[in-house]
Amino acid sequence: MNKTLLAVFAHPDDAEIVCAGTLLLMSRSGWKIHLATMTPGDKGTTVYSKEEIGNIRQREASESVKLLNGSYYCLGFEDVYLMYDRESLNRTTSLIRKVKPSVVITASPNDYMVDHEMTPRIVQTACFAAGIKNMDCIEAPVNYIPYLYYSDPMEGKDIFGVRVIPDFYVDISEVMRLKEQMLGCHKSQRDWLLAHHKMDEYILAMKRYAEIRGREANTMYAEGFRQHLGHSFPQDNILKEELRELCITTESPNLLKIR
Repeated sequence: MNKTLLAVFAHPDDAEIVCAGTLLLMSRSGWKIHLATMTPGDKGTTVYSKEEIGNIRQREASESVKLLNGSYYCLGFEDVYLMYDRESLNRTTSLIRKVKPSVVITASPNDYMVDHEMTPRIVQTACFAAGIKNMDCIEAPVNYIPYLYYSDPMEGKDIFGVRVIPDFYVDISEVMRLKEQMLGCHKSQRDWLLAHHKMDEYILAMKRYAEIRGREANTMYAEGFRQHLGHSFPQDNILKEELRELCITTESPNLLKIR
């Protein structure tokens, strides 16, 4: 087992909101963590130019990833215009071949923003295509398909407001303070979220949602995940194997019966 995990999300700060606690726990378990964003988040501002805010947000992402002892990559697509196309598939496939992760975590296939929804579709295909010889990539193909997991959508609901129920939870209580610090690195987003989303105190909003998942898992703070179990993808739960009692599944005696 190559103990390397790659998290791929649309924008800087996405991973910090929905799965940074799990990334921290995996890092503590000896896993090498890589975090990639499809875009630099170049629309997340009411003040700066695209180039200015893109540079600022990439610097913020790099600072956040330092708390994971990890590496940050930006695939360089434009915020809001992310598409499932040849270029996005090739770049993402190349990244997977370069990093060679055993585990990939990405965004929910159903979420409030299309960039978020495009990302997991691209990542799913890239995980499969990483082993295909005739892809338009210079990196050599890998000889396996990585484990693929989807994080929660924002606020745990789809675009119709229907609650998304995780396959399992990860108890992140012991690393919540570090998760807060990671999200706090994205200082440029406080003003943007206040202006566009009418939402202040984004760190408190993140904590409130982690508390909701925590109550469902009968712990203080938790993150929810679903595993991609389609044909040819790994079927066992490597996160459960690695995180053990911190991974709370439907079989766990302390999971509240919310289904």
